Amino acid sequence: MDRREFIKHSAAAVAATSVLATACKNNNGKSPLPLEGESEGASMSLRTNPNTGDQVSLLGFGMMRLPVQAGGTARENPDSPIDQDAVNEMVDYALEHGVNFFDTSPVYCQGLSERATGIALSRHPRKSYYISTKLSNFSPEIWSLKESKAMFEHSLKDLQTDYIDYLLLHGLGMGGGGRDADGAFRGRFIENGLLDWLVEQKRKGRIRNLGFSFHGSPEALASILRLHDEGKYHWDFALIELNYLDWHYANEINARNTDAEYLYGELEKRGIPMLVMEPLLGGRLAKQPDAITARMRKKDSRFSPAAWAFRFAGTPKGILSVLSGMTYMEHMRENIATYSPLVPLSDEENEWLLTLARDIYELKAIPCTACNYCMPCPYGLNIPGIFAHYNKCIAEGTMPSVDGRDNEFQRNRRAFLVGYDRAVPSVRQADHCIGCDHCVSHCPQRIDIPKEMQRIDRFVDQLRQANS
Repeated sequence: MDRREFIKHSAAAVAATSVLATACKNNNGKSPLPLEGESEGASMSLRTNPNTGDQVSLLGFGMMRLPVQAGGTARENPDSPIDQDAVNEMVDYALEHGVNFFDTSPVYCQGLSERATGIALSRHPRKSYYISTKLSNFSPEIWSLKESKAMFEHSLKDLQTDYIDYLLLHGLGMGGGGRDADGAFRGRFIENGLLDWLVEQKRKGRIRNLGFSFHGSPEALASILRLHDEGKYHWDFALIELNYLDWHYANEINARNTDAEYLYGELEKRGIPMLVMEPLLGGRLAKQPDAITARMRKKDSRFSPAAWAFRFAGTPKGILSVLSGMTYMEHMRENIATYSPLVPLSDEENEWLLTLARDIYELKAIPCTACNYCMPCPYGLNIPGIFAHYNKCIAEGTMPSVDGRDNEFQRNRRAFLVGYDRAVPSVRQADHCIGCDHCVSHCPQRIDIPKEMQRIDRFVDQLRQANS
């Protein structure tokens, strides 16, 4: 289907019964019984991998935002070492409470995530957890078979294991090296013989499941799935971005992204199990404007905004694990509670959340997930920090309106500018962007970062020039 047909199809689907609703077993509109393949009796909900029989925890620990000794994460304090004691404590707590799926990558946490993950996990029996990591050979300089093999072997060493349970080809659909998405995929994995070598490693037992993570267009997905359909390669699983905002609006937010409904549908009909990334959309869905939060509380006061999002991500059939990049123990406790066990969405709750998503989409926040792939900026901009402050003001309902309709304009104007200067040093703000486009190809969300920087710079300039 071409993009025009895809958008038309997605828009029509808003009014129709959601694929998500029909993908769940339900009981006359009430909260469904446990899904087929989900274990009853254990505190943490478990999903069964149909390929291997693995009993995978519905909550997966994403090792992308590990705590550092200076506080916060490596994105916020890139020169601070990882707080290994804190990582060990969180891993221990996760395992004690039924979380057995840990997802990392050679590029996470300034390249130190796999090592920290290996140290923490190696203190426990190897069969008590599943390791997911990635072949993150994004740069053409390491597309060669030799360099990519070395990356895989280095992952095994850092993770202190002789096999990977779930290995992903990282970030398919993103392009790279000046090539389009399909050309980058072929250069990274096909033309160099790497994918054939990985299949051989799977036969040898060094990889148990071989899959991919995806950011891109329907056309890019079709190219990847064609290999599966034609029997050339078998995808054991896939990692996709899925949340209630991206279900219908990922493509509207950014024309180079694909709505989660379409991604889910294409994989589910092929029986390809799925992992979920960005259930909270980089934390955006956990911090809603007061009016949205009030509607959620009125609907069911038992569930926080984060819990609603996690329930949405965990309900569909075919989801193995929902990954959450947890930095603080309180986040882990809340997420574990949400899935211990999961209370699946009813049909009515699902449609209500999708209606709420429309209202959130109208806020027009920037879809940054703070993954930090755009960093470092050659000109020193704090790209995630700029976007985070802008989105924070939208979420808190304090975004000043320069069109004169804001009764609290002067207060909101001052709060925005003071907060901006505190959150982002002046030499790292949007006005220093020269539009070099270095960041654009690295963004999984396909944000036109220079364009957004120019927009924010104009907005800030208007606020600074406004009469006080």
